[in-house]
Amino acid sequence: MSEYEISRDVVIIGAGAAGLTAANELRRAGLSVAVLEARDRVGGRLWTDIIDGAMLELGGQWISPDQDALKQTVEELGLETFSRYREGDSVYVGPDGVVHRFTGEMFPVSPATEKVIAEVTERLDAMVAEIDPDRPWEHPNAAEWDSITWDAWLRTQTDDDEAIRNLAFATGSAMLTKPTHAFSLLQSLLMAASAGSYSNLVDADFILDKRVVGGLQQVPLLLAERLGDDVLLGQPVRSLEWSDPSTGSGTGGVVAVTEKTTVRARFAILAHAPVLYNRISFVPPLPRRQHQLHQHLSMGFVIKVHAVYDRPFWREQGLSGTAFSPYELSHEAYDNTNHGDERGTLVGFVSDRNADDLFALSAEERKERILESLSHYYGPEAKNPVVYYESDWGTEEWTRGAYAASFDMGGLHRYGADLRSAVGPIHFACSDMAGAGYQHVDGAIRMGRLAASQIVEKARAVGGDA
Repeated sequence: MSEYEISRDVVIIGAGAAGLTAANELRRAGLSVAVLEARDRVGGRLWTDIIDGAMLELGGQWISPDQDALKQTVEELGLETFSRYREGDSVYVGPDGVVHRFTGEMFPVSPATEKVIAEVTERLDAMVAEIDPDRPWEHPNAAEWDSITWDAWLRTQTDDDEAIRNLAFATGSAMLTKPTHAFSLLQSLLMAASAGSYSNLVDADFILDKRVVGGLQQVPLLLAERLGDDVLLGQPVRSLEWSDPSTGSGTGGVVAVTEKTTVRARFAILAHAPVLYNRISFVPPLPRRQHQLHQHLSMGFVIKVHAVYDRPFWREQGLSGTAFSPYELSHEAYDNTNHGDERGTLVGFVSDRNADDLFALSAEERKERILESLSHYYGPEAKNPVVYYESDWGTEEWTRGAYAASFDMGGLHRYGADLRSAVGPIHFACSDMAGAGYQHVDGAIRMGRLAASQIVEKARAVGGDA
């Protein structure tokens, strides 16, 4: 039994960017809210922490120029941003293990491989331009594109293996963080459409443009601050009773129950990763369509590696810190030095099967292999950080992977239209179901706003206070 009971217009489950955005929008519309968060902190997949004296952004951190919802929120909260360091040469490691320095957008490959990459990129940009990121399943070719894997489609375009690996990893290892045979061409096109184009998605200077001084977790922290005591931490929801008057099932409304609190409300928003829906007992059960849909969504998996040094030594070599290779354990890495910090920080990423393999090793051997990979980009000094940390979201009980959820083969066309559809008084909002800003904080904010607006409209329709 819960210790106490409260009543609100809306109960929001999850205190990440989506849930807290929704809560603030609902408050502004005159509706009362309660936000229930399972963790002992707000922010969800945004988390800034001090590790061995170094400030590290363990989750999401970058803002790109197209992310208008996030940019508006950052500005409205009075937060300051700074540009990612990118002066100097970038680094690419080819299939022969040779390190190549370069400037500009195109990395050093043979003229024939460069031509293939350019041609396929142009083809992809044309396909992406036809996709509505909010409704990719409506494209005339959606069923066909959802029945072929991203890897298989690329192999129908060319037999140039280096071109395939570089084209593939932009949406595979880098974004969806799954093996390229595990998701469809349509899912890959959605990932690109969410950023405006495939070209945008592969442009590090675009997609990883700016950071927030002091860390991006300040966005949910400040949004939660405005809500005060209406944000309740350490309270995972165990059951959610609901009734829908349109089906003749009761008077409508929800009852959310944690071990400490019972919240009676007119509406609910599930504002957390869909892979966690099964942690809640729904009474009555959700409709069969949702049960099927949720089984076809799964999280990707990536290790975000933080290596802090006494200084940004790579800058002394004329390097920007931007480095990538589909042949390296750490498939990409960047200068992640904090604003005004004399020390230098590199951030690297190890995803999907490589991440699986690394966690079969001891922590010390895992660290050694990752730093060895970084040294291939930056030289032997990369092997000796003063602070080293691995963000492992796969062990997080209330996340279970990174960066977000995506559909299995055929799932996006089959179930995508139902992903954001309300079930009676229950609404859904998180970055995993966004179109524009998919898998990013920008998408979370957009989904929070959308769910709030839907509830406000419903409340007004029945003569509520909104």
